[in-house]
Amino acid sequence: MRIAIGADHAGFELKEHLKATIHRLGHEVLDLGTDSTERVDYPLIMAAVGRAVVAGDGDAQTADRGIVLGGSGQGEQIAANKVNGVRAALCNDLYTARMSRAHNDANVLAIGARIVAPALADEILELWLAEPFEGGRHVARIAGIHAIEAQQ
Repeated sequence: MRIAIGADHAGFELKEHLKATIHRLGHEVLDLGTDSTERVDYPLIMAAVGRAVVAGDGDAQTADRGIVLGGSGQGEQIAANKVNGVRAALCNDLYTARMSRAHNDANVLAIGARIVAPALADEILELWLAEPFEGGRHVARIAGIHAIEAQQ
């Protein structure tokens, strides 16, 4: 799986840590920035992650899933969700990570780097990558989300 990852300055160190975890798990990384702890505005980076996931056609600049990181993860999740087709979920614990995949088929994971320690972030990521979408009654709900996007 190719995973796009992006962070603001607050999430940079966790991004670098999670890149190593992604490689250890046997996946490929598409790093879309930022490249340091210098202050940066995050919306364009998060949108780039979302676009890479939505494009998902196997091109070198596309991804199967995405990860966005910031201080709290909230703004990063909001920015990623502005891209039609993105279902970004803020998951600072294992339960929300599991449910975001099982019930919402989340394709972008948001984590707050000032909230979640690297060891827990590894656990969240591993669970999130492994958890399958349940389908069933949740398919119609996701279709409803897509219908809202289509009205925009």
